[in-house]
Amino acid sequence: MKKSLLLITIALIFIGCRKQNEYDASGNFEANEVIVSAQQNGILLSYSVEEGSQLKKGEKVGQIDMRTIELQKEQVEASISALSQKTINPNNQSELVKRQLSVQEAQLEQQLRERTRTQNLVKADAATQKQLDDNNAAIDQLKKQIAVTKQQLTLNTYNTNTQNRSILSEKEPLKKSVAQYQEQLNKGQIINPIDGIVLANYALQGELQVIGKPIYKIANTDTLNLRAYITGTQLPEIKTGQQVKVRIDQGEDKYKEYSGIITWISNKSEFSPKTIQTKEERANLVYAIKAKVKNDGYLKIGMYGEILWSKQ
Repeated sequence: MKKSLLLITIALIFIGCRKQNEYDASGNFEANEVIVSAQQNGILLSYSVEEGSQLKKGEKVGQIDMRTIELQKEQVEASISALSQKTINPNNQSELVKRQLSVQEAQLEQQLRERTRTQNLVKADAATQKQLDDNNAAIDQLKKQIAVTKQQLTLNTYNTNTQNRSILSEKEPLKKSVAQYQEQLNKGQIINPIDGIVLANYALQGELQVIGKPIYKIANTDTLNLRAYITGTQLPEIKTGQQVKVRIDQGEDKYKEYSGIITWISNKSEFSPKTIQTKEERANLVYAIKAKVKNDGYLKIGMYGEILWSKQ
């Protein structure tokens, strides 16, 4: 009887040792998790995220109260609209000067005709030279006034355009302010960043949010990474891009197999993970690796898995 028990014990030890050597590395599945945080301060007005729900990239899932920012934006937009009312039409400003110039030019024509008549009278001794001199002086005076009026007309147009440019130069900075307020309004919307499943929810509608506060955690589980550890002696056997076999337990002494690809090998060694309990094994240096696996729905984050490459 004792001999039979001994043989059974030896067989079980042999089977256990053989099973332990049936894979090259083992570890747990993990995903690239994204924590979505608030980008503005305010009350969470609407929110439609639940743990386990499937969300699409770009989907709006919540809105933070941004009424104050919206009012500030509207105020700046009103200031932009008011700029056009501050500008001056140069034609309206110049109309009076143009009328004055027209009167002066008519007076000049009248004085020129009067001078011709006076010259004829002087020749006929019907007028004095002083009358002709006075007439010439009046013509010279009108010519000077016309020159000044024309210069005034030019300066008036230039000054009006300069004043308008100065007023309208405020428009671009105000437009930038509108764009800044719009950016803040956009950040008040909670937009889902990736396709995936919500792993954890940290917020409720009606709560006060502050910048940087986590709202929910999401991960794309269409593909998972099996993070495992290998020894230094195994490093020459594996490389990035290498196809490997990945398997998980499926009932007693059964496995479900997947095709995987090595996507990352650590370039430095580290002590074995704390999940290894024996003191001797914790003292060994290992290298972390990741195998990317397409998920058919059975793989879960944290699930145990094994990698095989030497026995494929």
